[in-house]
Order: sequence, then C-alpha cells, then structure tokens
Amino acid sequence: MKANKKLSTKAADNIRILAASMVEKAKSGHPGGPMGGADFVHVLYSEFLKYDPSDMSWFARDRFYLDAGHMSAMLYGVQTLLGNYSINDIKDFRQWGSPTPGHPELDIERGIENTSGPLGLGHAFGIGSAIAERFLVARFGKVAEHKTYIYISDGGVQEEISQGAGRIAGFLGLGQIVMFYDANDIQLSTEVDVVTAEDTAKKYEAWDWHVMTIDGNDHDAIRKAIKAGNAEKSKPTLIIGKTVMGKGVSMEDGSSYEGKVELHGKPLSKSSASFEKTISGLGGDPENPFKIFPDVKAFYKKVVAENKAAARKRKTAYRNWAKKKPALHQKLQVFLSGNIPELDWKSIEQKEMDATRNASANVMSFLAGKVENLVISSADLCNSDKTEAYLKKTKEFKRGDFSGHFLQAGVAELSMAAIMIGMGLHGGVIPACATFFSFSDYQKPAIRVAALMEQPTIFIWTHDAFRVGEDGPTHQPVEQEAQIRLLEQLQNHSHQNSFLALRPADGHETTVAWKMALENKSAPTGLILSRQPVKQLPGRSRKTKAKNAAKGAYIVQDCEGTPDVILVANGSEVATLIEGAELLESKKKMKVRVVSVPSEGLFNNQSKAYRNKILPTGIRKFGLTAGLPVTMQGLVGADGKVFGMNHFGYSAPYKVLDEKFGFTGANVYKEVLKFLKKSKHHLFTLPQR
Repeated sequence: MKANKKLSTKAADNIRILAASMVEKAKSGHPGGPMGGADFVHVLYSEFLKYDPSDMSWFARDRFYLDAGHMSAMLYGVQTLLGNYSINDIKDFRQWGSPTPGHPELDIERGIENTSGPLGLGHAFGIGSAIAERFLVARFGKVAEHKTYIYISDGGVQEEISQGAGRIAGFLGLGQIVMFYDANDIQLSTEVDVVTAEDTAKKYEAWDWHVMTIDGNDHDAIRKAIKAGNAEKSKPTLIIGKTVMGKGVSMEDGSSYEGKVELHGKPLSKSSASFEKTISGLGGDPENPFKIFPDVKAFYKKVVAENKAAARKRKTAYRNWAKKKPALHQKLQVFLSGNIPELDWKSIEQKEMDATRNASANVMSFLAGKVENLVISSADLCNSDKTEAYLKKTKEFKRGDFSGHFLQAGVAELSMAAIMIGMGLHGGVIPACATFFSFSDYQKPAIRVAALMEQPTIFIWTHDAFRVGEDGPTHQPVEQEAQIRLLEQLQNHSHQNSFLALRPADGHETTVAWKMALENKSAPTGLILSRQPVKQLPGRSRKTKAKNAAKGAYIVQDCEGTPDVILVANGSEVATLIEGAELLESKKKMKVRVVSVPSEGLFNNQSKAYRNKILPTGIRKFGLTAGLPVTMQGLVGADGKVFGMNHFGYSAPYKVLDEKFGFTGANVYKEVLKFLKKSKHHLFTLPQR
C-alpha cells in the first residue's frame, strides 16, 4: 500500500525515532545504520513484501533476510508498526528475557527469518533460501513462488563469504532475489574509503547480477528500483542504496550530525549528538519517544489488512490447486513437514572392508529418489567425498533448471555451508553438504549460527584423520573432532544439544548415522567419515547390533563377568581396539570390553542406568583417538587414559603412519598394560590367569 509522500516520510521517521530510542534506553546498540535504512524497510514492508499477518509461517510468503544484524533496531521498528512487537517489547531491547535481542534471532512468528550478526552469513542464508524456492517451484509450480529480499551492509559486502555467495547466485540466475546494499560509507571504526576502493557495482555485474545505484533515502527511487528488481527474472538484483548514516541526527544547537563514524555503534547521547534534539527534529516527543504516530499507525493497519486479503486470495488459489492435484499437494506437505518417508534401512548392504565414506555413498545412492527433497552439495570434491553416488542418480542445479537435487558449490566451504543452512531456513528441503573434515574449519562460523538457530543441516565430512596419508598434515584432521564435539556439549536455547557429531566405526554404523542425521530435526548433524578401508566390526547380527549407535555409545565386544578394562573409541579406532583386545585376552587372559562411542553428546543424554551399564564406574578405561586426547577424556574419566595425537600429521602412506604413531593393535596392547601398571590408584591388579 503506497502512502502519500508526506506520510511515507513520516513513517520512516517514526522507525528512526523508535530505533534511536531503543538504543538510548538500552544504553547500547547501533542507532546510525537503522536510521539510515528506515526508508528502505518502510517502503519494502508497506508496499512490496507479501506475507500473511495471521499466518506468519505461511510457506509461500516473501522472505526478508537481514545480513546486517547490528541494524536490529530498524527491523524491530518496522515490525512494531506491523504489530509483531509491542511497545514494551522494544522498550526491553537487549534486556534479559526480551524478544528483542541485540542482534535478531530466528523468530518466524515475529517476522524474523534468520539469526544475524556475523556479517555475510545472512546474505548467504538468503541466497540458499532463494535456491530452495526455485527447487520447490520446479516441482510444484507457481503455488510455491515468492520473492526473496536481502539487506546487506558495507561489512557484509567486505566479508569474504560474499564472494562465494554472490558468485553462486549470479551463476544460477536467481532472479527472485532483490538485495539492498545499504552503502552509507561508514563502518564501525572507520569510513569505508579507509579500507577499500573497490567498485562494488562492477564486482556484482561480473558475477552476472542486475545492479542499480540509487539515493537510498529517496522513497520514489527505492520504489522504482524494487519494481525493476522484481521485473528482472533471470538475474539476482543488487540495489546499491547510497544512504546517510544517522539520517536525521542533530546536535544540541540543532545542526546536523549525520554521517559520523561514532553513530554506528553508540547511543546518540554518548556521541556528540543530542538525543532530544534528534527526536524532536524528527517530529517525536523526547519525553515519550516510544510512540507510533496516529496516522502512521492507521496506515500500517491498512497495510496489514491488505496483506491478509492478498494472502486469502493466494490461499484460495492454493486450495484449488490442491484439489486438482492431490498427489502433488500431499508430496508438498511431506516436504514442508521435514519428515522423511518410511525407508527399508535394513536393505542397505555394506562391505566387510570399506571406507566409511564409501559406506556413506551406498546410503546416499539408496536415498536418491526415495527422499525426494534431499539436496546435497559438494565443494568441488564430489568424486572424493563420494557424494557423486548421489549426483549420478540426479543432476546439478543450473540456470533456469532446478529439477535436480545437487548443488555444485565450487571451492567455497563457508559459502556452501551458509547457503545450505539458508535452504533449511526456507523449509521444504533437507540440505546436506560435503567437504574434507580438515576444511570444516572454513565452515565453523556458519555451523555455529546453524546450531544457535537449531537448523538441521547435515554436514558430510570425509578424510577424517591422519590416515589421509600422503596428502600430508594440511589435509589431516587432528584437532577438528575436539572442536566440533564442543558443540555437542553446548546447549541451544531449547536446552538440547546444539550439534550431533557422529563418527561411525564401520559401514553398518554409517547407515545408522545417516538415519539419525535425517531424523534429527533440532540441530545440525556432522557425519565424520574415513578415507581408508575399515574392517566391519565382529559379532553376530552386526547390522542389528549397529542400531545401538543411536544411543551414542554401545558395547561392540564384551567378556564374561566384570571387565578388567574397558576400551573406548569411535570411528576407525574401534577396529584397532578390537585387535588390541584380542592380544590382551590371548596373552594376558584379561577380560576386555570394547565400546564404540559415535556421539559422546548423545550418550550423555541417555539415562544414568544406561551410561553405567556401558561404562560402569570402578573399572579402568582406556580411550583411543586419532584426534586430541581431550576428545575421549570425558568418557574414560579422570582415572582413565587416552592415547591420542598431540601433534600434526606427516605425509606418508596411512599404514606407515599407523605404525609410526602407534595406532595398531600391538601398541594398544602395550599402552593398556603400561597404563594399568603405572596407575597408582587402580582398583585391581593385573590378572594372573
């Protein structure tokens, strides 16, 4: 709904007043950016963004992804005009228990589509969301169609992730994207020209974006640019809006104090500006700044009513479509639920001796065509991370063709991770992405925010340890598992583990790990997989026994009576423990239990009775890990011992490295005996049998 020029300016000024007042009352925050961006969000939300105010999670709504999370007061301001926040909510900006945190956190019911703060991620989330929209439109038609709007700042453009995300969006021709770049020439500590002189327009044009440069505070220019962006169907659009940092800010004498660096991150009263003069100059009351002007309130009430009416029409068209195409409608509902169909997991066969990355490939090949909304991506490694097994049964996304199920991301681990998370944020798609485990370091910023948002993206990490071998220490993970398992110990806001890390010990555990990943709807999952062949673990009904991996830890091989020692590991090292246990049993007549722990975090969630059954107190425990010893320390306890790596790897065949580093059954035998003999407080002596 278009307002007259005077009312439109007044509405933007109202957002400016609310934004400045939130920061002022909280005594912290970022007022300048929100004041400069108020014009764009007012025009976008009042005239272009389509959603259903009575059903905020409606799947066909337009999406708005804020990259510049420090501009939260701007977003909260416009959402207050729309009725999604109360005045008390914004008065509690940045306070304990408030729905208005310092940087926005995912809250669909209040119109917050993503958590933002680390610059560049929101940009990529939006691009991933737009890919998901194209994926659904390719299968269900116009009923799934909508626009994706993104708001980015100088910092987001500068962050390296923008290069990967921008390249992919342009390459795929994502014409449903309209991104506003708030180019106010001011950063947190400097003016932009102190750090860069690049031509942003030409950069995005080189990636095949449709680029416009406008006065970002001119409402007519904003309208014209958004219309042009929406009309462009074959390229994503970038609107470079030259805005004024702290638009409307005044000094005590009433003179302008716009465009100053300190306005980026300080309340107005803590800068050289005057809060009172600024609020009064914008038409507000400094004594009561948290106020919505009556005519602005009436205008936004009509905006909400119009959106409800437009949504009703679209939903009527959707219901008519559903009646005509019930099978498609049912499929769409399954996609949107996030649930997977019933699958015959037991039909998956795994080899006796195979790398778990190959076992993963067997699972992906099985899933192709059965989980129809599974989308997998690879960072130019599909022939090595074995996601090609999935690709061979589908095809890559291409410009104008999203009928496949695979995104070739190129060498861009961070961008790929964020884009796949964005696909999950959109809904209707189950996203998974793959790279080498050592390169998970590139992805950690995105993983952390996915964990915070409780987004169930699947990360496939192959080449899980020093056994990568000849590729050398740059490709050999050592500390990565310890890093990622810290997230298993961190709770999200729903008081659940914020991440599920699974390192399967053989092919059958790999099958179970994939099942767990697909069923995990409350957190991201990481599958940590070997490059080298791993022996299938011993025992009858191995496939059935491996299902116990779903409890995080279970007994792989046991003894009669109480064990003399319990050996603990995950991944490739479990088979090595089996070899060591055989030597301890045959040479020393010891009673040995071997435990596989694919997920310590999940194991810790089990009942105390179950945990004590698997790892009872009073029995010494020896852990083996190809990572840092701390990876297993919580499992063996303070009086246990972990044999692990405290150094980088070396370039050599993996079997040579196993010998050199002591990852053999013979060395497990030696280390266990050494541990038991040296222990001053062990509760038993070595058995004499």
